[in-house]
Amino acid sequence: MYARSWSAPVAEGGVGHPSFVTDHGLWDAGQLAAAERVEAALDDVDFVRLAFADPHGLARSKTLTAQVFRGVLRDGMNFSPGPFLFDTGHAVAVDFLGEHGIGVDEIAGAGNFVLVPDPLTFQVLPGDGPRTAWVIGDEYLRDGTPHPLSARAVLRRVLRRYAEQGLSPVLGLEVEWYLTRRLDDEPGNQGNGFGLQGRAPRVAAVNAGYQFNLDAAYDTVAPVTDPLALDLLALGLPLRSMEHESGPGQVETTFSPMSALDTADAMLLFRTHTKRLCARLGHHASFMSQPLLDAADPSGWHLNQSVVEDATGRNVFGAEGLTGGLSPQGKAYADGLLSWARELCMLSVPTVNGYRRLAAAHSLAPTRVGCSVEDRTAMLRVVGSGAGTHIENRVGEPCANPYLNIAAQLSAGLDGLAGAAAGSGDGPGQVVPQSLREALGAFTAGRAGHLLGAPLATCLAKLKESELRRFEGWCAQAAPVPGRVTEWEQREYFGAY
Repeated sequence: MYARSWSAPVAEGGVGHPSFVTDHGLWDAGQLAAAERVEAALDDVDFVRLAFADPHGLARSKTLTAQVFRGVLRDGMNFSPGPFLFDTGHAVAVDFLGEHGIGVDEIAGAGNFVLVPDPLTFQVLPGDGPRTAWVIGDEYLRDGTPHPLSARAVLRRVLRRYAEQGLSPVLGLEVEWYLTRRLDDEPGNQGNGFGLQGRAPRVAAVNAGYQFNLDAAYDTVAPVTDPLALDLLALGLPLRSMEHESGPGQVETTFSPMSALDTADAMLLFRTHTKRLCARLGHHASFMSQPLLDAADPSGWHLNQSVVEDATGRNVFGAEGLTGGLSPQGKAYADGLLSWARELCMLSVPTVNGYRRLAAAHSLAPTRVGCSVEDRTAMLRVVGSGAGTHIENRVGEPCANPYLNIAAQLSAGLDGLAGAAAGSGDGPGQVVPQSLREALGAFTAGRAGHLLGAPLATCLAKLKESELRRFEGWCAQAAPVPGRVTEWEQREYFGAY
């Protein structure tokens, strides 16, 4: 579990004072207690970054003075809905001045929403200079109800369904990403604008790659990844390993098991802090699946998952008396993942670029909607035995929205546990979608609205349609080389992700 530790003394007062939080009963006892600790810790902080994950999974934030944050902690802060309205290239995808069709009245005229800090996520960031903290917020409408477009709220809803069954998911992260060396400090703003991303960062590879796990290859990234590892540990993240993968400068970072919400929060903080630290060291980190770099091997995000009984702590996936394999409950959970695989693939692989990894040309790609103990072409792998048995879902790309990716998989698995895995007919034996266009079609024709709610499902479809329309328009003019990452993709994803 992601342990959020506190060293500051507990402040007195604050509880019960009129505020947005108390008026609407937004916090549980744990959050109320954590808020008092945060108030005391603010004496040693200069700034606080209040952040949330937009639909694309990117962290959006405002940096507040510690004094201002004292009030924002319990009253929330106004945020523009712009991150809900723009696609990955900052093109307006939702007509907020006209008939937007989302079903959220506050979107009309780009009305603000309220972002309320979750005090359990408060962390002081390591590093020199001004003492800066980071905290993740939950999005609310002004009446105190969760914002219908909030990804974190979707995951919270799924976890309530698990709690009603006396169950808790446990997740482990394996994330691949690229470390490169910046060649200049040019901002890439020439020709930039709404829907027009400027030049991607100019970089050079840090090594030749293609010596998997070679110790000497790790030496070439260690001047950056070792300080990063120490920072991640200082933040309380349960880091397990830094490993050099196949591609030039391709790194895999793994974390020990955590609770589901902690996992999503950790993924958001990990990606954000990794990019921040690498930039400070003259490097560039990108979670884009396949960058436009010579000999780049695609990166993936493997999500390891199991489920435990709250009353006993027993892993329900473990098959008694067997050295491997899944229990009947584990198999049912896997059936749920397979049943929903195509309909929810867009939440795990949300970019044009991410589907390059899922092509049959990549021998280790999880192209088949199936479950296996060792076959890496299958979407799911069964790993471990007994109490350590878990399912590794290998389909995701590392820049996916962590809340939506995790919520989608946990919801599908829970349907399987409940015996409701059958449905679309797109289950085992199928091939995962081979393009974002195909995944969007499966998403809009399927049952995603049951998980996300109609407003968010509609919003995501509009965002992805806008992204695809711009990409397909560019391809019609540029005649890209088949199988080669395009300049459009590099501009669209390499810097932001």
